[in-house]
Amino acid sequence: MQKGTLFLIPVPLAENATQKSFTPYLIDTINAIKTYIVENEKTARKFLKEAGIKTPQSELLIHDFGKHKRGNSLVPYFTQLMSGIDVGLMSEAGCPGVADPGAEIVSEAHKRGIKVVPLVGPNSMLQALMASGFSGQSFSFHGYLPIDKVDRAKRIKELESLSEKNKQTQLFMETPFRNNHLLEDVLKNCHGSTQLCIACNINGEDEFIKTMTVGAWRGERIDLHKKPTVFLIYKG
Repeated sequence: MQKGTLFLIPVPLAENATQKSFTPYLIDTINAIKTYIVENEKTARKFLKEAGIKTPQSELLIHDFGKHKRGNSLVPYFTQLMSGIDVGLMSEAGCPGVADPGAEIVSEAHKRGIKVVPLVGPNSMLQALMASGFSGQSFSFHGYLPIDKVDRAKRIKELESLSEKNKQTQLFMETPFRNNHLLEDVLKNCHGSTQLCIACNINGEDEFIKTMTVGAWRGERIDLHKKPTVFLIYKG
């Protein structure tokens, strides 16, 4: 029996950013699919509605892959795919599988010989890199840094050294309610000449993206509390 295709469907990064995020192909795709694997059913249904899905939501089959469901068997998520039915995979925001637990679903799809098709859409890391002015030839994304203040300070210094040694842009992030603490530690532990880009609430109405030296940032007052933010450093 022919297997279905797993479509990776990007989700807008911010409120009121839907029209910045859609492509005609994405809209055609969601209107051809009735089964989804999602990180958050409520936000997934909202996105599908805003994207213009014509299928009644009552007819959709939504598999919840939220944090309380992970660690269980993946078999139920692949019943339709193995039966020849196409399925869409959606993150809470941005691209599935990138800094996202959906990577586990994608990995299993490859093991099962299921075709995986990534759709074009918003990605905070790449958009931040594009807007930073830093090297796009060599870069590394590190996800979340250690929560412990001592370990985090050590890691920040390591990333700065890596950037200088390899001429490589270093990207990282934090849980939004801890952004200000992370910024404080970056400004405290990096050299004043190191370049720092702060990309906050990308695609949102209050989007803020700015690059300056750490020394210049030390004279600024900025509040990143509860705002999705990507931090980039570059010491060329």
